Amino acid sequence: MEIPVTENIADGALDLKTQIVRFVLTGGLSAIVDYGLYVLLMAFGVTRDLAKAISFVAGTTTAYLINRRWTFKAEPSRARFVAVVILYAVTFLAQVGINRVLNESLPDQWWRVPFAFVVAQGTATAINFVVQRAVIFRIR
Repeated sequence: MEIPVTENIADGALDLKTQIVRFVLTGGLSAIVDYGLYVLLMAFGVTRDLAKAISFVAGTTTAYLINRRWTFKAEPSRARFVAVVILYAVTFLAQVGINRVLNESLPDQWWRVPFAFVVAQGTATAINFVVQRAVIFRIR
């Protein structure tokens, strides 16, 4: 029997590369849940802000459940869930702030909006991964 190179057999933890790949895949699926529910709710007449709030919670919950189980292989925990919700709220605010600062300070060119979005989203994603791996789902 071959020992998988991506898993640490001693504790069942996955290596950094595998966790990053799984985190990105989970984020993609969670974004689809978030956006899909957002559009669906608005199609049924729910106001934009309420639809976004509901879809954000659904996307965040999806990300937490999959990351906890698949990416970080952690047991269920109310404390972890609360920590992830707080982390996502903080990084959401950081993302909105970075996006705003870049959109207001960069020249009015075709690339400004996508550049600001990618930088803001990338920063929030990196912060989320580092904090979840090093703090919330840290192997003790």
